[in-house]
Amino acid sequence: MHSEHCWRELGSVFDPKKRPWINPDGADAQRVRDQVARCPSGALSITFKNQENMSDQPSADNAIEMKPLPNGPVMIQGNLKWKNKNGEEETVEGPCALCRCGASDNKPFCDGSHNKIGFKAD
Repeated sequence: MHSEHCWRELGSVFDPKKRPWINPDGADAQRVRDQVARCPSGALSITFKNQENMSDQPSADNAIEMKPLPNGPVMIQGNLKWKNKNGEEETVEGPCALCRCGASDNKPFCDGSHNKIGFKAD
């Protein structure tokens, strides 16, 4: 799920024709964070390892918003703390998209595979 804003606005960091397609050294860290925060699709996110400042219990001020998109992923707005397949705790800051079609190669995150398989859901 790409809106293409990232490489149009910050092509020194994001280039979908290259592998790897993200060069984090292509701009200063704040410009990269700002661009990721503007990602409307949630395809970009930043993971902080061992982040200490997230509360274990959500409050009204830091509640996570979840919205399933028609025929697409569940969009998450807010900081998401999760454990990866190796049991390591990670934090994703800002919007992200969680797969609900089951076809993503980047589970639990959406990689746009729902479009390839014709996934349909309300």
